[in-house]
Amino acid sequence: MAKILIMGLPRTGKTTLAQALAPAIQAVHFNADDIRREINKDLGFSHADRIEQARRMGWLADRVTAAGHNVICDFVCPTAETRAAFNADFTVFMDTNRVSIYADTNALFVPPQNPDYVVTAWNTPQHVQEIVRLLNNAFP
Repeated sequence: MAKILIMGLPRTGKTTLAQALAPAIQAVHFNADDIRREINKDLGFSHADRIEQARRMGWLADRVTAAGHNVICDFVCPTAETRAAFNADFTVFMDTNRVSIYADTNALFVPPQNPDYVVTAWNTPQHVQEIVRLLNNAFP
């Protein structure tokens, strides 16, 4: 079972891709905005809080994979520390927007070094098909 992170700046299409991919791989999907609103109300957007958000998202995802299911989490995950706290099996980087509407996020954001898949232009069906192929090869 795979723990998948779809990450990138705000408004890059993370949730759209996650919603399209989830049924294709029978995955549970967690959106960070929903988790913040319903569970992590105590967290803000400081670097420390972003690391804690990623850790908690990772913990939730680990419960899903331990139960035998794929899981997709979509959120900004702006730094190497947040990505380490989440600890994905497979990372998709939504590189469709170089600047977000949030100056603090722009200042903090560091693109990932070696994502498993990069989206630079939108073609959701093609991306879903390619990611499914890569996942099937990596997690037979």
